[in-house]
Amino acid sequence: MTFDCRTTPQVQPAAGFGHPVWVLETLAKPKPVLEGRLSRSVSPHARAHPGQSGIVELRDGRDAFAARVLLADTAERTLDLQYYIWRNDVSGALLFAAVCRAADRGVRVRLLLDDNNTAGLDAFLGALASHPNIQVRLFNAFRLRRWRPLEYLTDFARLNRRMHNKSFTVDGQVAIVGGRNVGDEYFDANQALSFVDLDVMAVGPVVSDIASDFERYWNSESARPVESVLGRARRASVLEVIAEAEKILGQPAAVEYANALQSCAFVHDLLCGSVEYRWAAARLVSDDPAKGLGRQRPRGTLLERLLDTLSVPQRELELISPYLVPTRAGERALSELSRDGVKVSILTNSLEATDVPIVHAGYAKRRRKLLESGVVLYELMRTSRVRSRRDRRLTGSSGSSLHAKTFSVDCGRVFVGSFNLDPRSASLNTEMGLVIESPVLAASIATAFAGEIPARAYRVSLNAAGRMLWVEQCEDGERVHTTEPGTTWWKRLGVALMALLPIEWLL
Repeated sequence: MTFDCRTTPQVQPAAGFGHPVWVLETLAKPKPVLEGRLSRSVSPHARAHPGQSGIVELRDGRDAFAARVLLADTAERTLDLQYYIWRNDVSGALLFAAVCRAADRGVRVRLLLDDNNTAGLDAFLGALASHPNIQVRLFNAFRLRRWRPLEYLTDFARLNRRMHNKSFTVDGQVAIVGGRNVGDEYFDANQALSFVDLDVMAVGPVVSDIASDFERYWNSESARPVESVLGRARRASVLEVIAEAEKILGQPAAVEYANALQSCAFVHDLLCGSVEYRWAAARLVSDDPAKGLGRQRPRGTLLERLLDTLSVPQRELELISPYLVPTRAGERALSELSRDGVKVSILTNSLEATDVPIVHAGYAKRRRKLLESGVVLYELMRTSRVRSRRDRRLTGSSGSSLHAKTFSVDCGRVFVGSFNLDPRSASLNTEMGLVIESPVLAASIATAFAGEIPARAYRVSLNAAGRMLWVEQCEDGERVHTTEPGTTWWKRLGVALMALLPIEWLL
């Protein structure tokens, strides 16, 4: 695939497939077709802003996916991918195709996946690893491939810890970091329910830190070559995987999605040098991969580094977290901030929108105390009244579930990454993200809390009698709910019972 800056880039669903020749190791490595193009596009901007990194928000799921695929198609030397989930669906197959195209051009591709969500993907991963230019490693791999749950009985302490990091780095020049995994629900690919998510694309010095962090994880004790776990893929199984991927990409939904991506001019703007960067000091915060084995150094977790980097809020704290489990300590800290005059605003999923009700139970039992201290709580509706894709920003489209993890401190510092405000992210899983010194980016979050979020989320409050209410803004005024909207009494009872279980540390 090549680009002409005078036209919108075209996405061809099956490009790069249909060439199992590389399995036979007879495919000559072609020279990169965009030699120096990405470097020439990025370097002048970086030189004009020494010491700063260029940041671009990727709020729209289709833009976020187009950026990944088309950046992969510009890769000349290296493509490093680190993910918690990679689904075998339309977006997964399209990205698989882009990875294969890059490898066919001679690009060194490395894929590091957490093994928790790879059930059923062994043949797929083996096929990728059989390419001479693709390496695949699994983090905290299961030894039992068919009966995985049984291994928890003998190795729970290790398998309960996962690599939740997400990064996509091209040629050491551009990196995408944020909350999105690889799957249709993250990229608005014709799903009834889409995740509302947020990534940032970065250029400049912080990309070197992201690349170094990938090396640290790639070479960690927990990362095992996929061949040592699965053995080498058979030629027949590789051909079957390619045929299955081509079948997925030939489906009407895949063709429709690929055609829709043609209107995403984001990477076209990047290559032509017309993308609008927010230049700011940016710092990577990341867990030590040893955390995956419970061996992180004291005071070495991402949460502790994050608190040191951001410092204590003085005026305002705005938090967006899909899986919010404050714990008693977090509840106390947020309440104290609010009582000290800091305006604390939080957006999380409502019970009707969450995809993990048991996590909602860990939040719900802390909700009243937060409200009593003055914390402002919003819960995203599952069904939004947004009528146009152009209107989708932070809170998504019809049939939405929040998945973005971001917060702003004192309208000047912003975090975007994989970290949820829950015990699992704090103590069990490895996480990563960027702290960005940018009043402009912070202002976009403040603007969302001022207008967009109230229109698409329930404002949770207490009335004079202490009863909890969910207030919904409607075109003809406010609608007040006295129970959690869009839920059955049975579901609410189940959450109430789960809140009694002593499992908060696992959530």
